Amino acid sequence: MRRPLVAGNWKMNTNAASGRELAAAVGEASRANGSVDVLVAPPAPYLTAVKDAAGDGVMVAAQNVYFEDDGAFTGEVSVAMLKDLGCDAVLVGHSERRHVLGETDVVLNKKTKKALDAGLHVILCVGELLDERKAEKTNAVLDQQMSDALDGVDSLDDVTIAYEPVWAIGTGETATPDQAEDAHKHLRQWIAGKYGQDAADKVRILYGGSVKPNNAAELIGQENVDGALVGGASLKPDLFVPIIEAAAS
Repeated sequence: MRRPLVAGNWKMNTNAASGRELAAAVGEASRANGSVDVLVAPPAPYLTAVKDAAGDGVMVAAQNVYFEDDGAFTGEVSVAMLKDLGCDAVLVGHSERRHVLGETDVVLNKKTKKALDAGLHVILCVGELLDERKAEKTNAVLDQQMSDALDGVDSLDDVTIAYEPVWAIGTGETATPDQAEDAHKHLRQWIAGKYGQDAADKVRILYGGSVKPNNAAELIGQENVDGALVGGASLKPDLFVPIIEAAAS
């Protein structure tokens, strides 16, 4: 049975003080719910402070990474820098990186391979736009995103997939449990076809998209949903902790 993972993506929010306070609360919740893995992805300037404040039992991820080792890439952060800060993982392909900041599948593939080669765990985000869902293209979009981002990746041992329907991120809209399960099941079948059934059985697939305390248990309770990638609700302990508890129940 796959161990649940609840990940909080803080996006471009918090400051040093609020980040430490939030991380400390998450750390306490993680240690009190030992059957769940917990991860937070703070803004890059606060990675070290958050890791120290969260303490044992909380993985810390960067929200972004670049695919070159070093050089004239103003504003970018390398895998070596992230590892130097003690990062455990990195998000790749979040919808905001794709659709707001214009990252292509080619770029995401380079980032994925660079992070994996460096020993970082990758949380690969995939998901369809609203017009793609209305056109019944969800599965085709997911297939293409998975194929492109994982091109040349031989093993998924250090990869977690996060399904995040773009139309449900920060909108208050949430995929129904059945919609989430259908997409997760399709992704697992894709993994089985590419990497084998054993790999498909092991890979965790998270749901992301307006996860809240009042819907977390039902979403995470689906057969192929192994946890949650939480956005806005991860910024408040009184919202994020109940999601961790829901995954533990």
